Amino acid sequence: MAKQLYWEDVKVDDEVTPLPKVATSLMLVKWAGASGDFNPLHYDDSFASSQGVNSRIVHGALKRQWLVQLMTDWIGEQATLKKFSCRYRAMDWPRKMATIGTPEEGETWYCKGKVTKKYVEDGEHYVDCEIWIENGKGEVTTPGTATAILPSRG
Repeated sequence: MAKQLYWEDVKVDDEVTPLPKVATSLMLVKWAGASGDFNPLHYDDSFASSQGVNSRIVHGALKRQWLVQLMTDWIGEQATLKKFSCRYRAMDWPRKMATIGTPEEGETWYCKGKVTKKYVEDGEHYVDCEIWIENGKGEVTTPGTATAILPSRG
């Protein structure tokens, strides 16, 4: 986790520290086990093809958690993630595994964001952010918004 972020240190249009992510087929199996989402779209290429998708796809809920991590890593332990939402606008495909511990070469996703508003309400110091996930082509596949309450130095 990054150092603690304070309200006084943030300006509108500041960038949220980007978070790179690599989704592998192994990660999807682990996520399925942890989340209970065993939809074959996420682990079976044949099933995915029969549904009109080229191959297995990354879980939307996994991408959501990447964006939550983006925010919580950025704001620090003394802050609170107050509101969060995201929308799944495009499919993302994981890297296959070359060996049991090494993924094949392929796409890296970047979780990104920027501050859109900064304000004080009822004595709390808020920042609103636009957040998103970009695929390897720079296309936004998962846009969202977040609001955090930051500690104040004052």
